[in-house]
Amino acid sequence: MAEPEARDTDDTAAASGPALTSDEVREQVIRLAFDGDHERYAQFLATLREAIPPDVTVILRGSAVTGVRWHTNIPFDADGPGTSDLDLTLVSGDMVKLFDVHYIPGLHTAPLSDAHPDASATLHPLRSALCAIARRPVNIQATSNLLQFVRDVVMNQPYFLMVEGEASR
Repeated sequence: MAEPEARDTDDTAAASGPALTSDEVREQVIRLAFDGDHERYAQFLATLREAIPPDVTVILRGSAVTGVRWHTNIPFDADGPGTSDLDLTLVSGDMVKLFDVHYIPGLHTAPLSDAHPDASATLHPLRSALCAIARRPVNIQATSNLLQFVRDVVMNQPYFLMVEGEASR
């Protein structure tokens, strides 16, 4: 299986210094989001893989990747341990169907989060399990391959590839 990778962008470089390699980003994610605990990170990935179909790609966005909040440059967990959330995106049109709240119907969902607890009843157990492992809020949204392409290539938004779906290999 291919190793997770990061998309290095100008935003990532600006937020965290020079562009980071996949290994560096993974280590930063583990350090920031999992208190340096590689076993918890591995458990988080295993829980994701057990819960999602093999063709779904899972990416992590936000301050766990860049080290700082977008627009404010406030460091990850600046308000104390476990206060910053993890923003997961499930990339697959079929995953979008599991959501009841959409930003763009059929293409991009609102995140299942404290702010949108009704976004996906189906994914509540997964979110609860991931929050317990990460010991922090985990937000889960879904997007189509087309929207992910736009966010990646056109908008140049940084992300870290946590689970590569079979269709992406």
